[in-house]
Amino acid sequence: MTLKVYLSGEIHTDWRDQIIEGASDLDVSFEGPVTDHAASDDCGVQILGQEDKKFWHDHKGAQINAIRTRRGISQADVVVVRFGEKYRQWNAAFDAGIASALGKSLIVLHGPEHQHALKEIDAAALAVAERPEQVVQVLRYVLTGTLP
Repeated sequence: MTLKVYLSGEIHTDWRDQIIEGASDLDVSFEGPVTDHAASDDCGVQILGQEDKKFWHDHKGAQINAIRTRRGISQADVVVVRFGEKYRQWNAAFDAGIASALGKSLIVLHGPEHQHALKEIDAAALAVAERPEQVVQVLRYVLTGTLP
């Protein structure tokens, strides 16, 4: 059985690479959003035409990115949502809500500094990890029953 995992959230660190590398010996396929920040921000206007107002610029990009995000989350067995330290990831919170509403198995990844702010999201998650290697350990246990 191949476990389909969607990696959502913060795009400024290598947490995705750490999880993918750590799970390289597992039967897991990974998907995620476009992590090229400029491409993600500008895809709407680059494809569909420029906008005079920043709102519509962002709106076009968000809608196009949502095609990929909706597909990835809806087809996933597990959704991992990472909340980083530097930026507020409202989109990550939205993705966690969608995953929860769809009944997806949700793993939340964040440092202890966000415990209070994310308490409702953490309550919806089946696991709350602080480090990428903990996510790998959860996936390994789910697939093999093996403890670290």
